[in-house]
Amino acid sequence: MSDAPSLSDLIDLQIRANGPISLATYMGLALTHPRAGYYTGTDPLGAKGDFITAPEISQMFGEFIGFYIVNLWQQLGEPKSFTLLELGPGRGTLMQDALRVAAKAEGFIDALHLQLFETNPALKAQQAERLGQFNPYWATEIDAVAEDPLFVVANEFFDALPIRQFVKGTNGWHERLIGLRDGKRAFGLSPTPIPEAALPPALHDSPEGAVYEVSLASADAMQRLGKRISELGGGLLAIDYGYAETQAGETLQAIRRHAFADPLETPGEIDLSAHVDFGALATVATGLGLKPALTTQRDFLARLGIVERASALAKANPAQVDTIAAALRRLTDVSEMGTLFKVFAATSGELEPIGFA
Repeated sequence: MSDAPSLSDLIDLQIRANGPISLATYMGLALTHPRAGYYTGTDPLGAKGDFITAPEISQMFGEFIGFYIVNLWQQLGEPKSFTLLELGPGRGTLMQDALRVAAKAEGFIDALHLQLFETNPALKAQQAERLGQFNPYWATEIDAVAEDPLFVVANEFFDALPIRQFVKGTNGWHERLIGLRDGKRAFGLSPTPIPEAALPPALHDSPEGAVYEVSLASADAMQRLGKRISELGGGLLAIDYGYAETQAGETLQAIRRHAFADPLETPGEIDLSAHVDFGALATVATGLGLKPALTTQRDFLARLGIVERASALAKANPAQVDTIAAALRRLTDVSEMGTLFKVFAATSGELEPIGFA
């Protein structure tokens, strides 16, 4: 049995030594600490984990991602060498389904350099099992790619990147910090105000008590990848829950075994996430000369033909009719993932991404 201090103890020691920490620092430790972080431990996916992602719901999701990527590759003139990078590939299910479809396009697999950005050893093993035939390379940096056209897929990746929170007070905005109160971790506010003029215009005139969330990590990822895409050609596709324009609102949530949990209770054992500010990602993309586009998951999949695909699958698998119908509903219904989840694209040059209005 290890005598190493728990992640909770390490965080508390850091707070005692250096004072309160930002929410971004806390999330970074809780999710990616090399020894005890949530994403560096066991497999968090599926019915026995804490959440289920779209690729685990139905093969149709990954299939349409594959069709989408092939279409962009063809629009680029079918380059003989390109990089396909998936951020947070999970069990490899999405990419397995995507490449099964993409392999039907002549020359696609021969030109493919598959890169996977993953920190979880248990998931890496499953990715290797599912994707080994494509000789994947596991990148330790998100922009560790070759000097080739770049296509990036990020399904439920940006929502797990650390955020900072700011709360509107009477004399400006104050950063929300995590400290210790009576020996237990608790939220508090920095006494140093930040003038409203320093925040995006959309936040000006917010009522007292309003919360603003910003993910510098997401902006950095978009900047680094977007720069490569702008220089080399290609596109980024991100699917996540979020909102179209920068706005006030508190969305931090903690999940454990498919139920909401206290975000400060057991760091390293719970999933922490926040809604993605797609407006902020679009601003970065536009600044790099890329074309951003945004739609709902429902509309994206519908435009690519998921209803017709579900019908064909049901005819070919009569015993699975109810399962296929349930998956279609889960992915597209407005009461499920259909409109909560957005699909964001940032593409280079004259590329016209399919699935968007």
